[in-house]
Amino acid sequence: MASFSSSLPQSSFHREMAASETARLPVAENFVSLAVYNRPVSCRSAKTIYRKLCGLKLWMLENLSIQNSKRKHEQKNEFKMQKIEDKDQLLDHSDPRHQREDIQELSAAAVVSNESSLSSNTRHEENSSPNKQFDQFRKIGTSMESSHFQQTQTSSITFQGRPTSLSIAVIGATGELARRKIFPALFALYYSGFLPEFSSSHLLKNVSSTLNVYIFGYSRKNITDDDLRSIIASTLTCRIDQQQNCDEKMEAFLRRMYYLNGGHDNREGMSKLHARMEQVEGEHGANRIFYLSVPQEALQDVASSLADGAQSQKGWNRIIIEKPFGSDLQSSHQLTDSLLLKFNEKQLYRIDHLLGRNTIENLTVLRFSNLVFMPLWNRNYIRNVQVILSEDLGLKTPEGYLNSYGVIADVVHSHIFQTIALLAMEPPVTLQGEDVRNKKVKLLRSIRKLESSEVIVGCCSPASGSKGTAKSGKATPTYFAAALYIDNARWDGVPFLIKVGRGLITHRVEIRIQFHQVPGNIYRGHIGNNTDLTNNELILRDVPDEAILVRVNNKIPGLGIYLDASELNLLYKDKYNIEVPDSYEQLLHDVIDGDNHLFMRSDEVASAWNVLYPVLQELDKNNLVPEQYELGGRGPDNAIYLWAKHGVQWMDD
Repeated sequence: MASFSSSLPQSSFHREMAASETARLPVAENFVSLAVYNRPVSCRSAKTIYRKLCGLKLWMLENLSIQNSKRKHEQKNEFKMQKIEDKDQLLDHSDPRHQREDIQELSAAAVVSNESSLSSNTRHEENSSPNKQFDQFRKIGTSMESSHFQQTQTSSITFQGRPTSLSIAVIGATGELARRKIFPALFALYYSGFLPEFSSSHLLKNVSSTLNVYIFGYSRKNITDDDLRSIIASTLTCRIDQQQNCDEKMEAFLRRMYYLNGGHDNREGMSKLHARMEQVEGEHGANRIFYLSVPQEALQDVASSLADGAQSQKGWNRIIIEKPFGSDLQSSHQLTDSLLLKFNEKQLYRIDHLLGRNTIENLTVLRFSNLVFMPLWNRNYIRNVQVILSEDLGLKTPEGYLNSYGVIADVVHSHIFQTIALLAMEPPVTLQGEDVRNKKVKLLRSIRKLESSEVIVGCCSPASGSKGTAKSGKATPTYFAAALYIDNARWDGVPFLIKVGRGLITHRVEIRIQFHQVPGNIYRGHIGNNTDLTNNELILRDVPDEAILVRVNNKIPGLGIYLDASELNLLYKDKYNIEVPDSYEQLLHDVIDGDNHLFMRSDEVASAWNVLYPVLQELDKNNLVPEQYELGGRGPDNAIYLWAKHGVQWMDD
């Protein structure tokens, strides 16, 4: 400090300052070290030290100024908070306007405070480390984001908290499908607590638990509300495993049903339906579902009239369309174009009740949640896939069924192709509907167009009093078998064998996945000619008795080595003591919940028809003639040769 003392006038005041500064030098050194990010500093002159001491003084003064400023802003914010609390005691918080005013004041106070902190801390951080600067700005940003999040969340509650109703209108309410399937499925959902009034947030993801539900019937018959209720009441039953308060719930459900005679003018009828629905729904918003249970020839007019005259303006609208989705590629395009002129794709739910079976839902669960199957799901391990739907029912077919391509349009185009798509598609990004649909349509576009050499078409000889030919005089296909190939890396060369038939010897609905033989099998000598022991199989059975079966080879107990093909089975009726919901229940629940992954999108419809188009052309030209088979038989004889060509023997053969 000698150089310091000699360079200043030797007054008593300066001598006292020198002594004071000398005593505080360690503090100054600490401050200098802090200001330059903890790097050692060598003080070579008194002037340098003097500048550092002056810097310390300025820093202390600024720090005091910052604290005073913060204290003022905090007092101001406390005053605003007290003002809002006083106002809360006078105002009704159920009014959204008052809530929004409070939110704005709170938000403004938070922003003012944050802006003040930001400006004062910015000045200070010129003398702070970069890491501390980042931490400070991060705290400010987090505070502002938190304020904005609270404002957004509260506003959302304010606007979305009003009561809303769900109206379900069944167009064609007096038809057989509506009476036997649609209304009973709606009652089952109501009874089980899955319709909105009785639902909770964990049951329906996208529907508020405060909703009221109303059911509307629409047709051309001149009946009343009570008449419709009487017609429907005879078809309603309560679940076997849930019989509590059955009569009371049935009565409550029927009270929510209303009927409207739409007459022969659909545009006028839909306007009347809209007015009736608004009358019942009241002034609050309403979400609406329209189930179009109408003949194919009336579908476009009904849909167009509905779009123009009956849609809700205060909520979403969803339209359910029954299969078949056109009778061929051209009619399907026309139907799709007419629908998309009036509705968005996300509003359309093309329903196929066979896709609501639990076995179909279980396909993706089995595939993507079991490690034992995932690495085997490709051409390296799977020899063939068989999809079987055979019915032992008579030929009592819906009106209009015989004027189309029979089972091809009714079952193969939708149910069979959708089953194959879910079975063979690549893993979706999520289980969201559009992610699953994207993978399905990609798979459908990879299916090779069918050739007549890979197809067998049959027609069951009609029983006494039954129809067996269309009005055109052509035999309507009641049996369809084919070998499909998927041209992609996963399934190249693997035949997907499908068989769909009516009036056959057995009623069977199942999927069989047959694996390759074990290469270099050291037990080949013990197998001999027993072909059942050569391949493992995974069987997903829906009818009869839903089950998952795995066929494996094992040794029969005893002396010597004798092999047997056994089935490891999961029989649902033994494992789960519950009543399986009807497929219409499952699909209607999905529509209410906005889950569309089991419903065909427009591009899926077109892709499936594109695969079938060559076969339909051959049928139209009579180059492919349906082969006759007896009611209660095994189907066309030529089907045996198609299976032999691919080395497959059907189990019921």
